Amino acid sequence: MEKYGYRFSFGPWNIHEGADPFGPPVRPAIDFDDKLPVYKDLGFDAVQFHDDDAVPNLDDLSPAQIREEAQAVRRKLSDYGLVAEFVAPRLWEHPMTIDGGYTANDARARAYALDRSKKAVDIANELDTNLMVLWLAREGTYLRESKDVVRATQQLLEAIDALLDYDPNLRIAIEPKPNEPMDMAFIPTMGHALALGFQAQDSDRVGVLMESAHSILAGLDPADEIGFAMAFGKLWSVHLNDQNGLKFDQDRSFGSVNLRRAFNQVRVMDENRFWEAGMVGL
Repeated sequence: MEKYGYRFSFGPWNIHEGADPFGPPVRPAIDFDDKLPVYKDLGFDAVQFHDDDAVPNLDDLSPAQIREEAQAVRRKLSDYGLVAEFVAPRLWEHPMTIDGGYTANDARARAYALDRSKKAVDIANELDTNLMVLWLAREGTYLRESKDVVRATQQLLEAIDALLDYDPNLRIAIEPKPNEPMDMAFIPTMGHALALGFQAQDSDRVGVLMESAHSILAGLDPADEIGFAMAFGKLWSVHLNDQNGLKFDQDRSFGSVNLRRAFNQVRVMDENRFWEAGMVGL
């Protein structure tokens, strides 16, 4: 794929201790600084970030401190010839957002989610990327009766519009997933994500990120999801991995379960020159 000019990105979580919900780590932890030369040696061009990958404990820091820490990370990237692909606000692990961030029933949680997301925009700017990924992890329900899906969809759109207002250069890529951690997500597929983005006040700045395993969990073909988004010029990033059936999100290595399915994802990207639109991530 490199001969076409593809660029590849890597997240700090891709070098992982191997813990799962039922067991302990199986490998020693590796510091972020020690991961950077590994990325470059493996041929990657960029790093994906959650906001707190770049700036740990950002909720406890002033805006100036956040900028200072993000600038230090950017210098480290530059030292290894790497760039940041995107920043994603990690809203799903905070006690305030267990019931959702932008769609929480608690107005305080919604305010926190938006404020945290604006901090992520600031971090992205310091890392010299204008792309934010929104994985709407807890924007859904365990009990459907607990939220109004119409109002929740409107709240998601309001949050996106607020972020676009906050930074006129910001681009947002929505990453859909049908379930996990929530039982049922409000934005489960590429079609849902695209529909939401097209309603934004500046829809040209809203696209999507396709993750193979997420599409498979929705019972869909990742290659078709890629092609559907590319037909509208909205596929701005991909996470290529694999999945063995409709289970939990396994994050298996790309092509490790179904080679034909992997081939068709690459085929549709090649035929439609995805390398001109975005990066290939794991």
